[in-house]
Amino acid sequence: MARMKFLCDADRCIECNACVTACKNEHDVPWGINRRRVVTINDGKPGERSVSMACMHCTDAPCAAVCPVDCFYTTADAVVLHSKDLCIGCGYCFYACPFGAPQYPRVGNFGSRGKMDKCTFCAAGPEEDSTEIEYAKYGANRLAEGKLPLCAEMCSTKSLLAGDGEIIAAIYKERVTQRGYGSGAWGWQTAYRETINV
Repeated sequence: MARMKFLCDADRCIECNACVTACKNEHDVPWGINRRRVVTINDGKPGERSVSMACMHCTDAPCAAVCPVDCFYTTADAVVLHSKDLCIGCGYCFYACPFGAPQYPRVGNFGSRGKMDKCTFCAAGPEEDSTEIEYAKYGANRLAEGKLPLCAEMCSTKSLLAGDGEIIAAIYKERVTQRGYGSGAWGWQTAYRETINV
């Protein structure tokens, strides 16, 4: 079975925020919540890089490890989802996530902020596929329709890739090799456990 993953190629991202807008529109995400955001490092300086960030659907998700009610679960496609029916809105997942993916839907005092919301890889939630209840809680279920997340489909530079982790890795590996980075690219040996002589 495929392990679904995201990858953002920082050499291609132009900070257009099409991924952010596509996600908000597809899922009717409330104002104040961004399931996806673009982070820019060294803004306006030489070496500026932008990266589209969301839930990375970790293999050993820290959000799931700290949840006191076990509302997080991993699908057969390795997508990390959560049940809003079980969530108590404690916020432990928010603090545990290195990407800041889980978010409260409202600002306010503790207990009034609601239940956590996060990127679903367009796989929605535990309710029956493509129902109104599922859409109201989690947004569109594009994976059930055989589609990829809309954020990646809308990326004009194809910086944001989504799908089977092995295919994504092969695409990125080819890009890095063509750029002439070879095994000198940051994270190459960690990601691919090999070196390539270019």
